[in-house]
Amino acid sequence: MSAIGEGALVLGREAAGRWEWAEAYAALSEADASAGMGPSDLELLATAAHLMGHVRDSIGALQRAYQLRIDAGDVQQGVRCAFWLSYHLINNGDFGQAEGWLARVGRVVDVMREETVALAYVLLPRAFQQAAIAGDYAGGRATAARAAELGRRFGDRDVVALALNIEGRTFLAEGRVREGLAALDEAMVAVVAGEVTAPAAGTVYCSVIEACEEISELRRAHEWTAALTQWCDRQHGMVTFTGQCLVHRATIKQVHGDWPEALIEAQQACERLAVAADRNATGAAMYRLGELHRCRGDSEGATEAYRQAGEWGYDPQPGLALFWLTAGRTEPAVAAITRAVDETTERARRGKLLPAFVEVMLAAGDLDAARRGVDELAEIAGIYDTPAMTAEASLARGAVLLAGGDARAALVPLRESVKLWRALDAPYDEAQARVVVALTCRAVGDEDTAASEFEAARAVFRRLGAAPALTRVETLLTTRSGAGSSGLSHRELEVLRLLATGKTNRAIADELVLAVRTVDRHVSNVFTKLGVSSRAAATAYAYEHDLV
Repeated sequence: MSAIGEGALVLGREAAGRWEWAEAYAALSEADASAGMGPSDLELLATAAHLMGHVRDSIGALQRAYQLRIDAGDVQQGVRCAFWLSYHLINNGDFGQAEGWLARVGRVVDVMREETVALAYVLLPRAFQQAAIAGDYAGGRATAARAAELGRRFGDRDVVALALNIEGRTFLAEGRVREGLAALDEAMVAVVAGEVTAPAAGTVYCSVIEACEEISELRRAHEWTAALTQWCDRQHGMVTFTGQCLVHRATIKQVHGDWPEALIEAQQACERLAVAADRNATGAAMYRLGELHRCRGDSEGATEAYRQAGEWGYDPQPGLALFWLTAGRTEPAVAAITRAVDETTERARRGKLLPAFVEVMLAAGDLDAARRGVDELAEIAGIYDTPAMTAEASLARGAVLLAGGDARAALVPLRESVKLWRALDAPYDEAQARVVVALTCRAVGDEDTAASEFEAARAVFRRLGAAPALTRVETLLTTRSGAGSSGLSHRELEVLRLLATGKTNRAIADELVLAVRTVDRHVSNVFTKLGVSSRAAATAYAYEHDLV
């Protein structure tokens, strides 16, 4: 190697030691171009390239490092290279190549006469495949546990942390929340203490936070996101995990009502991750951006963000269905959320879809479907037993009881939802629950309490800049108590007003941009709730209560 190459190599090693990854990547790339490097330096280059988002460069360096290790008889390190190589290939969507590398190193390990840590690096992807692809959670967990045992025996903390992460995720998938969180917490102890390498640390950080978000364990998600932020701040110039960290931070900030900061971080995440070419993470960032735009009333921004999320392979549900519902496009919202629920089998994911499913079905007048959704959501919430998911289930239960005419029974779950959201410091969700509480109070004739709840929600929506929610609550505030006393939803009230002017169901459908059959269901619900059997009687009720 030339003197220039030697100097660049020294600079690259020193920069990596300081976690200056941009500087390390540039210097090591220069050294490699001058004459090539040994396996240890190639592995360091692969790490720097990975953390900078240059996936192909990382793959190339690992391929060469693997061959040099194997040629030198260093099977242990060679297999470790192949493990990270397959990891990058899987994340890049190159599943055939990943399988080929795993098969290659599997044969290498199979001919070894004694157990070594190399076996653990073969077992880890097998555990992932069993659990995440085949759905064999018990089998995947057993394989991961064996890898963890080998990691402990041979002192490889990367293996232990990665294996515990798999164990924890399999427990959660089976609904064994206490055991799952215990395994994930143990993995995070090693990560936070700085006991594992940067690629393993970033992988575990993001996986654990994602798992917490999936089951709505918001307190842990907040805690580990704060820890991830501190870790990312120490990895100077890093791109890969900082983008994912920004998505998690945007999610937490949105929950806690810091929408301006959440919007900035979601936008930054989209920019960083698009450069890193991480399809799933970029799609998640676009979806988070769409959610912020939707809640703020930026229709154009939401439409574009949801579209890009879909282009990156990320299903923009349930946000897109709720967006269409707010825009009055009930029929597309019903089709989209129904499709998403029907094709989803994973319990935690269904738990994320069902609150929106219930809301959309209530708006469409399909009370039976909404009840089925509430029953399943309550079952899932009971399994995971996290405050946020319980709050979602309680809110959905109360809304369905209200729509079904049992307003007094609805107050208990609705008050529980408000209490839980307040304890989680989730102002938007708390305000949304208070709107339904207000409607329920109105339905039982307590207009003073209803007005107080509406006002409290309006103040929150105004502070957050939640334009669609603010418009809705201001409309509800101007509605007289007589309409609410029969438990009519906002959409049913709109239909009643138009019906009372003499419009046919088709004319109402045209004006509200709904399907005729949807209006038919609304009219039927209005008749049931008002206790009338004809359009004339419904019209008389509307005029008696000053609704037209």
